[in-house]
Amino acid sequence: MGEFDKTLGTLLIGIFFNTYLYGLVTYQFAAYCRMSFNDPLHVRSMVWSLFILDTFHSGSVIYMAWSYTVTNYDNPAALAVAEWPYTFTPIGTAAAALVTQLFLGYRIWRLSGSNILFATVIALAIPSFALGVACGIKAWIIQVLSELSQLNNLVTAWLAMQVLIDLFITATLTIIFMRSKTGYHKTDTVLNRLIRGAIQTGLFAGIFSLGDLISFLVLPTTNLYGMFAIPIGRIYTNTLFDTLLAREQLKSQMLGTYDRRSGNGIDWAPSTTSRSVPNIQVEVHKETPTNAIQLEVHKTVLTERSLFGEGDKTVVL
Repeated sequence: MGEFDKTLGTLLIGIFFNTYLYGLVTYQFAAYCRMSFNDPLHVRSMVWSLFILDTFHSGSVIYMAWSYTVTNYDNPAALAVAEWPYTFTPIGTAAAALVTQLFLGYRIWRLSGSNILFATVIALAIPSFALGVACGIKAWIIQVLSELSQLNNLVTAWLAMQVLIDLFITATLTIIFMRSKTGYHKTDTVLNRLIRGAIQTGLFAGIFSLGDLISFLVLPTTNLYGMFAIPIGRIYTNTLFDTLLAREQLKSQMLGTYDRRSGNGIDWAPSTTSRSVPNIQVEVHKETPTNAIQLEVHKTVLTERSLFGEGDKTVVL
């Protein structure tokens, strides 16, 4: 094993992977701009803010790679000092996590109508963001990599809380979608896609956060934790963009299952299957404030709000 494999080598792997993820984020951002989503201003502002943040952070870590490998090619001692993009990483990650978690918390509120669940997400996300910013500021002050062990308690609290929030959001969304199943194949296919997306939401970010935490505590003299830490922000952005773009795919799937149009919505024709599912109707409204897909399912347990009486429920995806 080479002299710099555990320091410069692992750091470069994290930067390479981050650059790959930034390419995916750029593609998703372009796809979002190309599609005619009628999203409100705060959603569009959120998308632009995350893309600008990712662009800045991804560009800065590429500069850091240049500084370590080119500018300081003949100065190995430079590897002992954290460049400013390195210490900015916790701040950028915490910001991306906060925006994504609040958006998903709002989604939970719209689906469940529970103020308690939304308040729980907010109560966990804001302190987690503050801890991430504190880690970045203190690392910026310390700079010397060998002395960053002073941050062990702070980093542990931040990343543990971040993983906790991701698990809470994932579990909550999964339960909500599971409870909304009707037993009808077409509807459940869409809900299964949403369940898979909810699980992916917390899985990848959680894996990298835990990898960052374990390597920071166990191998503090290497840059292995940087390999996990640098891409986390892109993972959060990718998760949120995927959630927004999935609406178009789900709408296309739903439109492909209809054969009778009525007004702005599309009504599902009576099924020819022998399975009896009482009083089920699914409707897609194409013109909504957030261009969301609305599934109207009679006698389901998941409700955002009652539209036509006790038996009619709406699930906003």
